[in-house]
Amino acid sequence: MYGIKSLHRFGWPALLAVTVAASGGQLKEDFENVPVGKLPAKWHADATHPSSDAPLWSVEAAQDAPSGKRVLRLENLSGNRGYTFNLCYTKGIDFQDGEISVRFRADSGRIDEGGGIMWRVQDHNNYYVARFNPLEDNFRFYIVKNGSRHELASADIKLSKGWHTMRILQHGDRFEGYLDGKKLLEQHNDQLKSSGGVGLWTKADAATSFDDFTVRRAQ
Repeated sequence: MYGIKSLHRFGWPALLAVTVAASGGQLKEDFENVPVGKLPAKWHADATHPSSDAPLWSVEAAQDAPSGKRVLRLENLSGNRGYTFNLCYTKGIDFQDGEISVRFRADSGRIDEGGGIMWRVQDHNNYYVARFNPLEDNFRFYIVKNGSRHELASADIKLSKGWHTMRILQHGDRFEGYLDGKKLLEQHNDQLKSSGGVGLWTKADAATSFDDFTVRRAQ
């Protein structure tokens, strides 16, 4: 991960290194203190264009977790259709600019696989999202506005099976996307200017595991 000096090199502001309790400037969630079968405090599951069967987001035991022995996992997707976006997010931290990262593993999916990070979440119909799809071998930025998804940028990349790291840098109308430390996307968009929640996203029947979700707001 780039340090503060590296971020300055790219013109990014320094990032706060304080706890949520102190100022709301940082969120670190490895899910280790969350009971199995539950969600972290102040997180909730939702959907854009929900299907008949609600997906099940919950913390589960995982011996192969990148850190610790628990992950956040999405399952119960047999009834989902291709137009359903599965969301799990929190407004416990108000994010506008800064850095978000997560470890993720695409577990299964016939219509869709993989997933990623959502940010500046206003509600279940308005947010930015970055996602990797191993069925398509691409990494993309989207905006979902009033429930309608529009592609902003795309990069072709093939990843091996297993755990990978996604990272987003946001400042003003500019954002960058990284997979496993490699910058693949850069885009400017100002349609969602307001700060908002942060969270995780998959599409249709994509069952995905997540770990080490970290948010650092810019000064």
